[in-house]
This record gives sequence, structure tokens and C-alpha cells, in this order.
Amino acid sequence: KLMALEARPLLWLALWTLAVPARTAPGEEHCTVERRADLSYAEFVQRYAFSRPVILQGLTDNSRFRDLCTRQRLLASFGDSVVRLSTANTYSYQKVDLPFEKYVEQMLHPQDPISMGNDTLYFFGDNNFTEWASLFRHYSPPPFSLLGTTPAYSFGIAGAGSGVPFHWHGPGFSEVIYGARSRWFLYPPEKTPEFHPNKTTLAWLRDTYPALTPSARPLECTIQAGEVLYFPDRWWHATLNLDTSVFISTFLG
Repeated sequence: KLMALEARPLLWLALWTLAVPARTAPGEEHCTVERRADLSYAEFVQRYAFSRPVILQGLTDNSRFRDLCTRQRLLASFGDSVVRLSTANTYSYQKVDLPFEKYVEQMLHPQDPISMGNDTLYFFGDNNFTEWASLFRHYSPPPFSLLGTTPAYSFGIAGAGSGVPFHWHGPGFSEVIYGARSRWFLYPPEKTPEFHPNKTTLAWLRDTYPALTPSARPLECTIQAGEVLYFPDRWWHATLNLDTSVFISTFLG
């Protein structure tokens, strides 16, 4: 595993409530986003690219990339590299630079349920693609693209319970590489979610989500390692890592 997780009762209570919601039998996942295997590019463009998210299965084989993303291998290859951390709030204004080894050894821990977004730092985006080129060249991105866009990677590593609160940008793909599970919440552009931009996704899950009426709830699903989530342009989305995870997004801009 990437790291040994600390026991934090409030965190695990929240994650358990999410993983097994009311009216769902233990072991049965609550998911309102379609999963598709063997999806053709023509159908992707026609049904999903401009209208709704979809989870894609079996598109790529990133087993080699996954093997290179263990804690031991990442520290051996990039421990001395300086990485840029962002705050886990909607706008991510604050940036902090420090050695990757220090981030993994001292800061890669489960999210504190009472911390605000601007007090929570994690590694996602702001990647030095020259310094990390030996890793990224082994990644196989989703084969689908949109006319007139150029793909750009955003690589990250974060602890259980971490994530980014609701925000939106252009279309893209997201994939969990190592660590197994990432929970996503999505709203269409015309439906602004109820959230505080400086509260973490974990706090939103605890304080806001339970009071939402069925019609006000987002589309949601847990992305497993090896699956790829596609989200269209300007769709609101928030993320929650259920495990300590390595993940990568491909933004189409």
C-alpha cells in the first residue's frame, strides 16, 4: 500500500456512510453514472461527449504505469524532486513547494474532517513534466479526444478523505491508478450545487449531502482502479478519495 492509514473515527464513519448509503445492501455500490465497456468513438461523441458523464471500462492497459506508482518506486525515482502543492478548496489559490519525499512522509495522511480547504494541502496538478517524464511516458491516456482540443495531464497523490470541492472547467478524463477508489459527485452546468468553496468535500458530505432531497442530489459514483471517468465541459464536480490514491486526469483544452 502507498502508506499505512491512521485511524480517525469521524473520517471512517463518513466514508462508510458514503460507501454503503441507506437503502443499499452491504457490498452494493450506489452509482448513478453509466458504466460502458467496448464503447465506440462514434457513440461516445453522440451520446456523452457534450451531454453527460460516463465511466469507461477496458479502454487502456496502464498496468506498467501502475507498477511504477507504488510508494517505494515513486520515492526512489522522485524523492528529491520538488513538487508544488495546492490547497483543497474550490479556487486553490495557495501554492507550497517542498520535496516529494517530505510530502509523502509527513503530509500524506487521511483528511482531518474539521480542517478547512485552505488549510489542507495536497499534490495534484502543477506537475513538472520534464522532471517526471520517465514516469509519464508509460501512461496510456484514453484514446478518445474532442475536435480542436489538446490533452494535458494532471497527476496527483493524496490521502484518504481528501479531494477537491465543487468546481468546473473544460472537459476531461480522470483515472485512479493506485489505491483503488475515488468518489465523484457531478452536476450539469445549469444546476449549481449547494456548497462552501472553502469547505472540503468530506465536510460537504457530512454537513450538506444528508439534507439534500433526491431531486437535488448529484450524479455520483465510485471510480475503481483501471476505470476512466469522462466529464463534459462546464460540469460541476467534486472528488473524494476513499483510499490513499495515485490518480491522473487528462484535460481537453
